[in-house]
Amino acid sequence: MSFEGAVGAALAEQRVDARGVLAVRRRVGRTRIERLFQEGAAKIRLPQGAADPLEAVLINTAGGMTGGDRLSWTVSVGADAHATVTTQACEKIYRSSGGEATSTIVLDVGAGASLAWLPQETILFDGSAFRRTISADFAPGARGLIVESALFGRLTMGETLRRGLFGDRWRIRSGGRLVHAEDFAVGPEVAARLAAAAATAGAPAIATVLALRDDAEDLLDSARAIIGEGGGASAWRIGETGKFLARLIAEDGYGLRKRLIPLLQMLNGAAGLPKVWSI
Repeated sequence: MSFEGAVGAALAEQRVDARGVLAVRRRVGRTRIERLFQEGAAKIRLPQGAADPLEAVLINTAGGMTGGDRLSWTVSVGADAHATVTTQACEKIYRSSGGEATSTIVLDVGAGASLAWLPQETILFDGSAFRRTISADFAPGARGLIVESALFGRLTMGETLRRGLFGDRWRIRSGGRLVHAEDFAVGPEVAARLAAAAATAGAPAIATVLALRDDAEDLLDSARAIIGEGGGASAWRIGETGKFLARLIAEDGYGLRKRLIPLLQMLNGAAGLPKVWSI
């Protein structure tokens, strides 16, 4: 094999395969770490603080993902414990030279516990290929707040994602019962697909917010006032579980955050937003 061929083969094999695991439990009156495991580019940092909820910051030290990269996060919150999990920065999905980047998220929340899953935005570059899967199990009486947002292109640089692949699969259970399932997929002509009125009417910044809590229906008026015409919100009761769901769309990341941040602050109550969101 030539030198150029050997270098090309080596580069083709250099793919991110990273995994982070965090388990927390309530002991001696507060939420504490029970297990922390990190492998490859997946790192977990815990800012110091005495009060619940425990805050964890997820970091992908690879600086982004491209075709063939794999990243997985597992978070377990024991009974009566409380945790907020976020990311250090937006996750960047770069142009793929072959294959898809994949992110797998597994959440488990015990009885009387709460988890706020609040990663910052995912930025999809033109030509990227990315699939994300979120699986969550909440015990009866557990509270959850889950957000995922995506920017289709480097919008601050005037770049719109025209061609690529994006898939987002959610399976959320409460008390063993499926309470939320969705499969969002777009591509390869991303911009053309999003332009449809039934999609985002061309808006390249989107967010989905899901909250599981008993007072879900009571949140609607406040949420709709924050969201305005750039999205909507609904609430249901599925068995014993209250479910709140909101969708937001905007012309850019700034416009999305202007409504997403106050919405999350309202939904997360006294815990508010992690400090990294303001950096």
